[in-house]
Amino acid sequence: MYGKKRSRPLLILLLLLCIVPSLRAQTFSFQGDRMETVLAKGKERTVLTGNSEVQTEDNLILADRIELYGEDFRYVSCEGNVRIVNEQKGIEVTCQRLFYNRQEKVVRVRGNVVMVDQKNEVVVKGGFLENWEDSDETVVQIGVRILKEDLVCRAEYARYQRNEDKLELSGMPVVNWRGDEYRALKIYIDLNTDTIRLEGDIRGKVRSELGQNEGEE
Repeated sequence: MYGKKRSRPLLILLLLLCIVPSLRAQTFSFQGDRMETVLAKGKERTVLTGNSEVQTEDNLILADRIELYGEDFRYVSCEGNVRIVNEQKGIEVTCQRLFYNRQEKVVRVRGNVVMVDQKNEVVVKGGFLENWEDSDETVVQIGVRILKEDLVCRAEYARYQRNEDKLELSGMPVVNWRGDEYRALKIYIDLNTDTIRLEGDIRGKVRSELGQNEGEE
């Protein structure tokens, strides 16, 4: 079924053109070392293993195993060493499991999630991440860490509005900003203006440079 390695890209391209011709306008392609596909009407499903990748209009997705299913292969499910790259937005995400709805442009990832936003120089870490590409909004949960120059955030829930460069933190949030520490029930951060707003049970520790200088003398 697989033939020689040289024939695989041609085989995959022919299958793609025959099975889902409506996807050609959407610049959708896939490849891998091994492929298993079900062609039965209503049960279309393709599994790629070994150096597997999917290229959509917006994203390059790489993983140990990639499964494509649903009408026009609208769903992409990945496992093992998953990496998704959006060069246009300057975003790269690594994780262990990924689900992508190509039609709704929603990404859900799990397991040691790391998102690098090169454009805004922000690194986001957590156990679960959901991203809506059209609105450029990301929700991160479970052991959330957000890193930016002079800024370290910890929480159990974070909402990152990338277009507006704003963060909303809850679930025992802690923010360290240039040595100062802030805690509250909810913390809002404007990364553009370096503004922090705290709500509920507010506590803080502010480093006093004056006190440090006096001590040194």
